[in-house]
Amino acid sequence: MSQTTTQNAIPPSTWREAFKISMPVAMGYLPAAMAFGVLSSTANIPDWISIFISIVVFSGAAQYAAVQPVATGASILDLAINTFAINLRHIFYALPLMDSLPESKLKRTYCLFCLTDEAFSLMTTLPKEKQKSLFLKISTLVHSYWVIGTILGVLAGHQLGKLIPNLEFALTCLFVILWYEQWQQKKVYFPALIAIPAFLFAYLLFPKILLIGALTIAIIGIMIHYFSFKRAE
Repeated sequence: MSQTTTQNAIPPSTWREAFKISMPVAMGYLPAAMAFGVLSSTANIPDWISIFISIVVFSGAAQYAAVQPVATGASILDLAINTFAINLRHIFYALPLMDSLPESKLKRTYCLFCLTDEAFSLMTTLPKEKQKSLFLKISTLVHSYWVIGTILGVLAGHQLGKLIPNLEFALTCLFVILWYEQWQQKKVYFPALIAIPAFLFAYLLFPKILLIGALTIAIIGIMIHYFSFKRAE
């Protein structure tokens, strides 16, 4: 069977399909982004700045970390360095999905911008033939969930934080669920065997820079695993 015939046999992806697939992310992003909006309001950050940050940064961990610096008037350079350090891991997310990106440069750039932890986990659970047709749709939806959640959060302000405490923990719960679904799909053990010790070592050795420390140790572990695997071949 030719490649053209195979492609024709695959039904076109729709927004409805993308919405259905991305619903687990929506259920985590909406409360997590609302938590960011609430925290921003509590820190007296103007609503438009909070919404603007969610549009142009779109990173849960980096945005939570930016609340206090923004509220205290930190410089743009300091914020940029912190955001870059926290989001450095996103560079590696694009590598296994390069062939699935849209052809248009503008669309490719936007999809890469939207490739968060949760979006990456979601995309890698899809079959290869579905990734390309759904990439832009899923990217647009997950970005929209985060912005909508932020808007709801800044509108609710202090009251929502009092009614539903610890909203920011929704992002952690979401990532654990997506990791489990990805593990069910791929049955690959080594990422967890690297990530858990990396976190524990970072917690003991670098508690003040826990995220960056854990990521650095995890990257070293992945490189060791990769080169050991290549040598075994």
